[in-house]
Amino acid sequence: MRTVHALRYVTPLREGGSLPAVVETDDDGMVVLKFRGAGQGPKALIAELIAGEIARTLGLPIPEILFVELDREFARTEPDPEIQDLIRASEGLNLGSDYLPGAINYDPAAMQPDAELASKIVWFDAFTSNVDRTARNPNLMVWHRKLYLIDHGAAMYFHHDWASAGEACKKPFVLIRDHVLLPVATQIAEVDAGLAVMLPDAEIERIVGLVPDSWLVDEPAFDSPTAYRQAYIDYLQHRLRVRAAFVQEAVRAHTAHV
Repeated sequence: MRTVHALRYVTPLREGGSLPAVVETDDDGMVVLKFRGAGQGPKALIAELIAGEIARTLGLPIPEILFVELDREFARTEPDPEIQDLIRASEGLNLGSDYLPGAINYDPAAMQPDAELASKIVWFDAFTSNVDRTARNPNLMVWHRKLYLIDHGAAMYFHHDWASAGEACKKPFVLIRDHVLLPVATQIAEVDAGLAVMLPDAEIERIVGLVPDSWLVDEPAFDSPTAYRQAYIDYLQHRLRVRAAFVQEAVRAHTAHV
């Protein structure tokens, strides 16, 4: 993954716990920045990074994810005290995704992906327990007539309760019933094996290994970043091995929906 440095705060994108913003970076580009110091904390960035890179490994359309270095001095040019505080609390390494200028929110009435792509996205969201792909909040953008997956900070909610993560790993993702693409996801069972084979143990280890040690802190369940990181690896590898639970639930939800 590339690392860039934030140069200028351009504009906030929306209200919410993660308080994302568009910032200009030192590679002459712009990124959507997620602040480590926002209310949701580092776990939102961890979920964004791991889920996003899993999506990329699976060949799903997603903007480039980048590490973004944020200097404390960056706050000096910002007149808004709340933004100044956010920047100071986020000094160091943060996470961004490539900004897609002119992209529009996905509207199922105007565009629907083909059944194979929809099925792959549903499978991916069931695997990562992503609660934010509903009609109310699809987190899908259309840019140059192509669909892009964005904003996975709410995925992998198991990491908010590590004591029950082992049990959660084996459970179906029942909220898949609310997935915005479920009506056209007619090939969930067919894409299952092909997607799973793209995530061998070594690939899961590589993806989780991208998470910086500085984000793997303040979790009472673990005494070191190494142990914390290994817990993510163990969860994701085991969830793939028992994936029949979430695959069958997604197929059942699609059948019930139609």
